[in-house]
Amino acid sequence: MSNSVHNLENEISRRRTFAIISHPDAGKTTLTERILHAGGAIQMAGNVRAKREQRRTRSDWMNIEKDRGISVVTSVMTFEYGGCIFNLLDTPGHEDFSEDTYRTLTAVDAAVMVIDAAKGIEARTRKLFEICRLRDIPIITFINKMDRESQDPFELLDEVASTLALETTPLTWPVGRAAKFLGTYDLRTQSMRLKEEIADTDDRIILLNEEIELAKAALPEFNIDDFNAGFLTPVFFGSAIKELGVIDLLDALADFGPSPRNQASNDRQVSANEPSMTALVFKIQANMDPNHRDRIAFARICSGRLERGMKLKHTRTGKTFALHTPQFFFARDRQLAEEAFAGDVVGIPNHGTLRIGDTLTEGEDLQFTGVPYFAPEILRRVNLKDAMKAKKLKQALTELAEEGVVQLFKPQDGSAPIVGVVGVLQLDVLQTRLKHEYGVEITFDGISFTQARWVQGDRNMIERFINSNRSAIADDIDGDPVFLSTSDFMMQRTIDANKELSFHDIKQIGVALSSDKR
Repeated sequence: MSNSVHNLENEISRRRTFAIISHPDAGKTTLTERILHAGGAIQMAGNVRAKREQRRTRSDWMNIEKDRGISVVTSVMTFEYGGCIFNLLDTPGHEDFSEDTYRTLTAVDAAVMVIDAAKGIEARTRKLFEICRLRDIPIITFINKMDRESQDPFELLDEVASTLALETTPLTWPVGRAAKFLGTYDLRTQSMRLKEEIADTDDRIILLNEEIELAKAALPEFNIDDFNAGFLTPVFFGSAIKELGVIDLLDALADFGPSPRNQASNDRQVSANEPSMTALVFKIQANMDPNHRDRIAFARICSGRLERGMKLKHTRTGKTFALHTPQFFFARDRQLAEEAFAGDVVGIPNHGTLRIGDTLTEGEDLQFTGVPYFAPEILRRVNLKDAMKAKKLKQALTELAEEGVVQLFKPQDGSAPIVGVVGVLQLDVLQTRLKHEYGVEITFDGISFTQARWVQGDRNMIERFINSNRSAIADDIDGDPVFLSTSDFMMQRTIDANKELSFHDIKQIGVALSSDKR
C-alpha cells in the first residue's frame, strides 16, 4: 500500500459525521453547544432561551431563530476532538422544517437522538427515527434533563426498545436524580464522572450499585455490529445544560462512532476510500453574510480527497466547476478548506450554479440518489404588495426555493406563483426573509388547491395529460410537472382515470420523472 493511499484511508477513518435529532424542546441545540464546548471548540456555551445579556447559541444564528428560540435551518460545525474530525449537524427540531432535517440525514453516518427524560419518546422523535431506519443510520441515544424530575431509567429504556423496536444498551448510568443528579457511571470502564465527590454510603451510590446489577442482568451487552446495522442503540444519560454526561457521549463517538459509509448513486455504490473525489450537495444556504449576499452549497464529501483549486464535473449540467474557495463552517463562522476528506462537510460559495441533490465528481458521470422533496401539505398563492418589485420577487422566490425554504410552483396558466410548505412556520420564515434580505413584502392568498403530486410516465402521455388539465398543472423549480388537486376525492379520481401515469408525493432528486427525459 502506497503512503498516499494509507494516508487517505487514515484520514477518512477518523472522520465522524453525525446529526443531532430530537423532538422540539428536548435540548438538542443546547446539547450541540455543550458538545462544542466540551470538545474545546468554543469557550462559553450558550443557551437557546438565553437572557438578553447572555450569549446566544452558536448554531442558531438567524434572526427568527433568536427571536423564537427554535432552530429552523441545519447548522454545520467542524471541529477536532480525541484524534477525530467531527462534522456535527444540528438539525431543526420543529416539524415544520422537517424537509431540511430529512435531507441532512442523507449526508451523515450516524445520529444522536436526544430524548427528554421526563417526556420520553415523542411523536417527532418517532418520525425522525423512522427516517434513520430507512437509511440504516446507526443511532446513539442521549437521555437529557436528568437534573429535572424524570421517568425511571429502566422505564425510559423499555420505552425506547418497545416504541422504536430497537435493542437498548446503557453505556452510562445516572448517579442521583433531579436536583440530586451528580453525574454518570461508565459501565464499560466502571468509573464515575461526577461534579463533586460523594461517600460510598450515600443513598445515590447504594441505589446506583443496585441498578447496575439489574441492568447487567436484564439488558444486552453492547455489540458494535448490531449498532452499525441499526439494530441496537447505546444509551447515555446526562444533563446538557449542566454539561453532565456530554464527555461520555463525545468519547463514545470518537471510540466507536462509524467512519464514512458507502453512498448510493444511480449507477453503483461509491466507497468512501476510493481515491477519486465525489461530493453530494444536500443543502443550500443563502445570505449567511447579508453584506455580501452570498450563497453557500453544503456538500458532503462522499469519497476521496478534496483539494482547493481542483476542477470538478457538475454532473447535472455536464459542465466543469472550479473549486476556488471551499470552506469549513462553524455555524456562521468559516475558514478556508485547503483539503477535505470523505465524511467532511464543506461549504462551496456559488451564484446559483449548484442545487440541492447535485453531484460533483472528478470526471465520472454519476448522480447520488436518496435526497428527497416531499409533497407540501399547505399551498398558498403569493401576493406582492408592490407590483414594481415583481422581478425582484421572482429572483428571490427562485433563490429561496433552490435553498429549500419553500417549494415553488409556477402555474402553466400564467397565474401568480404558488408556494408549498410542510408547516405554517415556513411561511413566516419566507415572509421574514423576503422582507429583510430582499426588501420585498408579500402576503399569502388561500387557494382551492390542497394537494400536489409529481407526474411520472411516458413523455407523450404526460403532455396529453397536461393539455387536458392545464389549469391544474404547475412546473416545479426543475421544470418537472406537478398536478394540483382540490381534494382527496379529485386526486383519486384523476389517478384512476390516468392509469398509464403515476402520481408521487415524494420526488427523489436526480431521478428523471419522464421515461425519455435526459
